Amino acid sequence: MNKHALRASLAAGLLASLTCLAGQQAKPAPAATTATPAIDNRASMEVMQIPSHGAPMNALVYVAAGAGPHPAVILLHGFPGNERNLDLAQDMRRAGWDVLYFNYRGSWGTPGNFSFVHGIEDTAAALAYLRQGAVAKRLRLDPAHIVLIGHSMGGFMAIQAAAADPAVEAVGDISGGDLGAGYLGLQRENPAAEALRKLSAALAGEGMAPLSGCTPDGLAREVAAHAAHWAFPAQAPTLKDRPVLVVTSDDGLAGMNDAFAAALRKAGDSHVTTQHFSTDHAYSDKRIELSQAVLGWLATLPK
Repeated sequence: MNKHALRASLAAGLLASLTCLAGQQAKPAPAATTATPAIDNRASMEVMQIPSHGAPMNALVYVAAGAGPHPAVILLHGFPGNERNLDLAQDMRRAGWDVLYFNYRGSWGTPGNFSFVHGIEDTAAALAYLRQGAVAKRLRLDPAHIVLIGHSMGGFMAIQAAAADPAVEAVGDISGGDLGAGYLGLQRENPAAEALRKLSAALAGEGMAPLSGCTPDGLAREVAAHAAHWAFPAQAPTLKDRPVLVVTSDDGLAGMNDAFAAALRKAGDSHVTTQHFSTDHAYSDKRIELSQAVLGWLATLPK
């Protein structure tokens, strides 16, 4: 091929390439690049700090899949809170519930001083947080359908906070620690000073390391000052028109919780559900059964 033919061939190829490129640029952009992306409604976890009386409480929410709005559970941990029951949180999320878990002031790294009064206040602060319009929208939850479920001392917190807040839809009590009734029982059998000493020793035996700003003796005195009001049966008249779940185990607390269920029924509550498992306080070998009991009860509530 001579040089004139070579130039002609190169020119023709360049013209063809430019024509092809122009044709590609003239094509409309694919629809996927111009359409508004779909809202991501997958299950997720949101981490936040919830304000309570000047302290930011460390918290997280397991957000259920779907557009919602989802009913919500506030899951309350015990004293000091080694068993967090987050397996239950995962199961409840799969069943369509948002689940909030938080650490009370002065517990597990949340600033402030721990006390039982503060814990009740902190639970009220968590309820107020979920009811904020912007928060409810972000978490795709229904602030009109919030349930409190607590284990051990968390059961105590759930009962006290629900009794003070008629908008709480239902209460789940898993081996609740009835601090008031426990102290009153000690007081009936011992002089006041000895009753305080025994309660203080019992609290110390649970482990104080994850808690700050408190002592076993100070907590025992706090219980003594509020015992009559805090006893679970005292809250029955306030809770009698709401669904209540009472789950017990072979941990020595079943009698107190059975007395609570009996007080609810005596007050006219026809919505009490009870179940007993032969296991320890943490339900260590009955986790699946515990989850089934909680999910079965939640399924009976309106969404």
